[in-house]
Amino acid sequence: MKKLTAANLTALGQQARQSPRLRANSNLHQELGDPIQRLAIAMEPDTLILPHRHPHTWEVLTALRGRFTVLVFDNTGRVIERAVLGEDCSVVEIPVGGWHAVLSRDAGAVIFEVKHGPYAPIAESDVAAWSKGRTAADLNAWYAVAQVGDEID
Repeated sequence: MKKLTAANLTALGQQARQSPRLRANSNLHQELGDPIQRLAIAMEPDTLILPHRHPHTWEVLTALRGRFTVLVFDNTGRVIERAVLGEDCSVVEIPVGGWHAVLSRDAGAVIFEVKHGPYAPIAESDVAAWSKGRTAADLNAWYAVAQVGDEID
């Protein structure tokens, strides 16, 4: 049996704080080629998750510790859905090919992700063109307040 204990989550959070990307993950799947990817990801509030999509899979997210704002966008960058995991929502599923971004709201926050594998880095074409060149501070500040119907300036 594989377990994610409170001690595991605390250690993962410490790893994220020490990482240049302010993220660290713990995989439950054995290999990157596994057909279903299952992992806990510690994310600090200043980490940058550019709006992106996964053209081959849906993605399920749930908060294990802390809160996360999850935004889903249309092709032009307009917010079409918004949820705060760990606050007003427990689980979200991003549809196949859905543009989305995640903002960690709390230090030490850990999110759990499930999606189809095998693992593949996000292709340049799967990062939203309207978000490129923006700083983490700018995007994260916008993610924090963006509501359904909003578009980034």
